[in-house]
Amino acid sequence: MNDKQKKPQKLKARLPRGFVDRTAGDIRAVNEMTAKIREVYEHYGFDPLETPLFEYTDALGKFLPDSDRPNEGVFSLQDDDEQWMSLRYDLTAPLARHVAENFNEIQLPYRTYRAGYVFRNEKPGPGRFRQFMQFDADTVGAPGVQADAEMCMMMADTLEALGIKRGDYVIRVNNRKVLDGVLEAIGLGGDDKAGQRLNVLRAIDKLDKFGPEGVALLLGPGRKDESGDFTKGAGLDKEQIDKVLFFVGITDYAESAVRLAELVAGTARGGEGVEELNFIGALVTSAGYGPDRIKIDPSVVRGLEYYTGPVYEAELTFDVTNEKGEKVVFGSVGGGGRYDGLVSRFMGQPVPATGFSIGVSRLMTALKNLGKLGATEVIEPVLVTVMDGDVEAMGRYQRMTQELRAAGIRAEMFQGNWKKFGNQLKYADRRGCPVAIIQGGDERAEGVVQIKDLIEGKRLSGEIEDNASWREARVAQETAPEADLVAKVREILAAQAEDRKRASSGFETPYDPAQAGDTDDDV
Repeated sequence: MNDKQKKPQKLKARLPRGFVDRTAGDIRAVNEMTAKIREVYEHYGFDPLETPLFEYTDALGKFLPDSDRPNEGVFSLQDDDEQWMSLRYDLTAPLARHVAENFNEIQLPYRTYRAGYVFRNEKPGPGRFRQFMQFDADTVGAPGVQADAEMCMMMADTLEALGIKRGDYVIRVNNRKVLDGVLEAIGLGGDDKAGQRLNVLRAIDKLDKFGPEGVALLLGPGRKDESGDFTKGAGLDKEQIDKVLFFVGITDYAESAVRLAELVAGTARGGEGVEELNFIGALVTSAGYGPDRIKIDPSVVRGLEYYTGPVYEAELTFDVTNEKGEKVVFGSVGGGGRYDGLVSRFMGQPVPATGFSIGVSRLMTALKNLGKLGATEVIEPVLVTVMDGDVEAMGRYQRMTQELRAAGIRAEMFQGNWKKFGNQLKYADRRGCPVAIIQGGDERAEGVVQIKDLIEGKRLSGEIEDNASWREARVAQETAPEADLVAKVREILAAQAEDRKRASSGFETPYDPAQAGDTDDDV
C-alpha cells in the first residue's frame, strides 16, 4: 500500500463559458463611447438611474419560474427567505419595478437612462455571450407617440455623436398595431386566435434568419431545417400568407401606404397604427430628420411579443469584412419601442412607456471598424526607479512620483524587487513607459536626477551608426535639478508627442522645444 500522500492538484484557471475578461484597451474604449452617449442623453433632459444586478425572478416578466428552479433564460438562486432571485436579463424590467415601487415619488413623465451588464442563461456561441453591456434610455408616463419620435431622433443624434456619418446609419420605424390590424384583417382577431397569432409573430421574427421563403413555410404548413428537424407552421392559407409577407416586405412606405391602409381598413388597431406611423413621420420631418436618418419601414419586426405600439431599430448600413473575408452589412446595433404593459403589471393601472437599448459591445465593434474608437492616445506612466531602499531615499522617490502626478502626468514608482536595477528598465520597456527617472546616492547628494527618454533611447540604439549621427540626435538621457523634474519630463513627453504626430502624418520635421508650448493637454 502506498502511504505517500498524493500531490495536491493545482486549481485550473479557467473562464466560465460565455464570459470574457476585459482588458485596459476594451475598458477605455467603452468608457470613451459611453461618455459620448451620456452627453447626448443629458442634453435631451434624461437623468441617470442604477438598479441592482439581481431582481426577484417574478419581476422579470416572461421569465417567470415554471419549475422547481427557474433557470429558463436567466441565472437564478434562492434567497434565505426561499424567494427566487435572478440576474437581470435586460435593463427594462428593473426600470418597470423601480417605477412601480417609487411611483408616488417619481415625476411623470420620468426620463431616465441606464448602462450596465445583463445576463442570459443561454448557450454561448461566436459573438454570443452570457454577459454583455446595454445602454438604455426610457420615457415612462408619456402616452403620445411624440415620445417615440423623440427616441428615434435621440438615437440618430447618438450615432452621429459617436462619429457615424449620415448615410452610414438609419433609424427604421414600424408599429405593432399595424401588424395587429393585418392579422385581424386576415381573420386572426379575437381571444380564440391568440395562439395562432403568437405563432405568426414568431414566424415573422425569423425573417432576417430564413428570408421570405422560410417565413412563408413557417406561416403555412411548417419548415424542415437542414438537420431534418421540423417546426410546425401557423397554418395560414396562401392568401393570408401573401398579405402578411406584403406587410413585412414593404421597403418604401410612401409607395405602399395606400395599399397598407386598404389592407387594415375596418380594423381599429390597424388604422390607429397607420395614423401613429404617419404622425411620427411628420414630426421627425418637421424637426429636420429626413428619411436618410429616420425611415418608416414596416419590415421592422423586432420584439413583436413585447412591444405594444411603435418599434424602432438603429441599423448601420456600411460594409465590414467578416472573419471569412466577405463583405457584409453590419446591421442592427440597438432598438426599442413602446411597451405600455410592462409597468402596468405591477400597478393594476395603465402606465405608458417607451424606450430603446443600445448593444454596447456590438456598437463598439462597429466604431472600431470605422476607426472612430480607441483613437484617444493613452500615455503609459513615467517610471520613477528605485536605487536605494532606505527610508530617506524611498521618501524622495515617492515625492517625485507625487509631484509628477500632481502636474497631471501619469507616473508610478517601481514596486518590485528594486535591488536588480536592470529588471526595472526591462519592466519599463515591456510596460511601454516613455520616461524613466533615476537617482542614486551621488545624484541625491547633488540634488539632481537622471531623466531617461526611453522612446528616443530605443530609437537611437536601432538607428544611429556613427558619432556624427549621435551628436545630431535628441539627447536620450540628461541630468537635471530635482526642481526642474516636472518641466523636463513635460518637455520630453511633448517631443515624443510631436514625433508621433509627424510619423502619423507621414513626414519628418525637426523638433523645436520652443514650439512645444504648454503640454498639459498632451499628457
